[in-house]
Order: sequence, then C-alpha cells, then structure tokens
Amino acid sequence: MVWETRRTVRPATLADVASLVELRLANAEAHVALDAAAYRVPPRDAVVRHFAVMVADEAGPDGVLVAEGPDGQVIGMVEVLRHSDPPDHQILRPEPSAQVHTVVLPEARGLGVGSALLTAAERWASDRRITYLSAGIHHRNVGAVRFYRRHGYADAGLSLGKSLAGQPPVTR
Repeated sequence: MVWETRRTVRPATLADVASLVELRLANAEAHVALDAAAYRVPPRDAVVRHFAVMVADEAGPDGVLVAEGPDGQVIGMVEVLRHSDPPDHQILRPEPSAQVHTVVLPEARGLGVGSALLTAAERWASDRRITYLSAGIHHRNVGAVRFYRRHGYADAGLSLGKSLAGQPPVTR
C-alpha cells in the first residue's frame, strides 16, 4: 500500500499500543540484522508493558507520538526519552535533554512521515523545556544517519568502551 502525503501526527493512546509494539519489534529485527552483537529483539510482553505505561502517563517525562495515514493506520512513531540530570557531585552541567527514536514503516518511508514525526517530537520537547535532543544511531544504519543529519543532528562526541568479559567492545 502506498500512503498519500496526508497524515496526522498525534500523541499515542492506549489504542495504539499494539501498533507501537509491532513497530518496535520490526525495528529491533532490522537492527539485529545490522549488528547482532549489539542489538536484540526484546520480549514482546516487555515492549507491551513499556508502551502501555508510557502512553498512560501523559504527564510523565517521556512521550510517544504516532503518525497515522489517511485510513487511520499507524505508519510511524517517535519516542522522546528524557535523560536524567547528572548527579550534583559530577562535573557535567545539567541540561534538559532527551533521546529521540523514530520508526516509520518501510512502505511509508520517503513520504515525509519521519520528518513530520521528528518536527512534532522537537516541538513536544521544547514545550517541556527540553533544550537538547540526541539520536543514538548505529554507524551502519546509513539511512538513519542521513535522515537525522538532514534534520540538523550532528556528531556529538565519542563514546569509548571496553568489555570486561574478554569480548571486543560493541562498536556503535
């Protein structure tokens, strides 16, 4: 099915949980294909619980928005997950920040759905005084890197790691 450019972006509701779960699990499978050492497909029941709690807590720190096509089907989502401020004893300055995760059905990509979701997420975050958004993207996910860069997201640092179990660190 090809979706027209008409779509609605709105806060997710409990009625959307099944669609959110399917989007998450399909996205997980795509990420496992990118790097099975770094990603997994989470248990369905854990994903159901996560989204049920998240959308029920409208006043909570995190949010999830959905894009629906003209027929009302959910064709994409974006999560905004607020970061905790660093503890008082650390040197990093607190900045209200969050991470965004955007997922769009493969057949709805290239139609502006992801852009509409990301714009809505940025507005949602700004309305809650969040001043910095990040997107944790796997370096092999070229399409996602290109998408976020097109929207002004840039390299924000370097994360170094070492596996203590004798395995090489996961590269991200």
